[in-house]
Amino acid sequence: MRAHHRIALATVTAAALTGGLLSLTAAPATAADSTTVAKADFNGDGIGDLATSASASYVNGRKGAGQVVVLYGTRTGVSGAKRTTLSQDTPGVPGGAEVGDAFGGALAYGDFNGDGYDDLAVGVPHEKLGSDTNAGAVALLWGSANGLTGKSAELLDPAQSSHDYWGHLLAAGDYDGDGRTDLVVSASTSTLYLYKGGFSSTGTATSRTTLNPPIQSGDDTYPFGPLNLTAGDVNGDGRTDLVVDGYETKTRYGWNTNYWLPGTANGLSTAAAKKLKSGIITGIGDINGDGYGDIVSGAMWDAGKLEDGTAVPDASTGGRVNITYGSVSGPDRTAAINQNTGNVPGGSEKGDGFGGELDLGDINGDGYQDLVISSVFEDLGKVSEAGMVTVLYGSASGVNTTTRAQAFAQNSAGVPGGDENGDHFGSDVKLDDVTGDGRADLLVGSDEDGGDGALTYLPSDGTKITTTGARLIGVKNVGVSATGTPWFGSIIAN
Repeated sequence: MRAHHRIALATVTAAALTGGLLSLTAAPATAADSTTVAKADFNGDGIGDLATSASASYVNGRKGAGQVVVLYGTRTGVSGAKRTTLSQDTPGVPGGAEVGDAFGGALAYGDFNGDGYDDLAVGVPHEKLGSDTNAGAVALLWGSANGLTGKSAELLDPAQSSHDYWGHLLAAGDYDGDGRTDLVVSASTSTLYLYKGGFSSTGTATSRTTLNPPIQSGDDTYPFGPLNLTAGDVNGDGRTDLVVDGYETKTRYGWNTNYWLPGTANGLSTAAAKKLKSGIITGIGDINGDGYGDIVSGAMWDAGKLEDGTAVPDASTGGRVNITYGSVSGPDRTAAINQNTGNVPGGSEKGDGFGGELDLGDINGDGYQDLVISSVFEDLGKVSEAGMVTVLYGSASGVNTTTRAQAFAQNSAGVPGGDENGDHFGSDVKLDDVTGDGRADLLVGSDEDGGDGALTYLPSDGTKITTTGARLIGVKNVGVSATGTPWFGSIIAN
């Protein structure tokens, strides 16, 4: 689930709050895992695959039409050697590549049709339909023994005249616990659309309902709908819950408010929603191994004040991460970390953007979900906004900020490439088992080469993330044009 230019838009807000301390970057990315090692398996070989996009890429000369790239997992990880690159000009994919469509502006995976292969939901938030310039669209790409081939269906907008940017965000999960994968779709308003799993080959769902997460009196929503949607089981009842990262207005500018919506036998419940700590990007995973998913939200903005003098809540210099531990009743105790916490690598500095992206997965197979956090605007030496990612390990007491922490940048020994201005290493991050060994490996997106984009693969050696076997996957490796700024790797499916 991902919104096109989500980080850029969120950063505009953060900069307004802090007097412009954060710089602007293009293209976004999302995080969402359950309480187990997450993996997409589009070809059914038992090894995790990775879906990402270059949503601003040229396709047959059409600027910003967008492409989706699937990297298939192997015993040696992912590379450009075993992959599929798709666009709306691929036979079978709905629509056609047009200027500015942003195919791949949002991604979510799950077995939507129940055939044993994971499928990929693709948002096309700027699709033009008739005279509606930003109507949006959603395509369902079906998995098979050959992976994603272009065979697909279209999920039509049921209320095109009432909003724009259909497919702005996507979130897949089993929200009613019936064993079938459901899909939540957002547009430019606070209303969410929940499709019950068991999709037909033409994209017809078993049922469709609408959800309206709580908006308090005087509040408003982010101008393009919610900031982010994250699926995971927080209360351990076997049903997927949903965290909605929203937007709350106070005076001219504001900060976002997040809500937890529990899954029930009838789907997601807005009546039982609970307000959470704020943050623009969220991940869910069982950090302390108690069987309940923990909610981790990144609040990347710097401490500051609104125009009326009100302090920005949940903010600290350089950004912070808010952790809300799960329980049988849902969200429970909270904690917060930043780069000044314990032995977390680095130090909190204005504009670092710590918490700009994050994800969870079990790197060492100990049953505790581990956490990767990006400092997407981190300056390293004289290199401006090079970016850095931090790995913190789970334990019975929660996130371990005392020992075992790791940090990686492109100047780290063994990491391919080198630090460059504006690389934004960590523009998206993903922990996923792409080797089939039951351990989560690390994938890091960056704005390599002025916005061409790239993915860095850092495998797990069974106990930790290592640079042995690391590789850089760029546009030339995956069949994406380097014309313009394609932003390959800035959106990774969850």
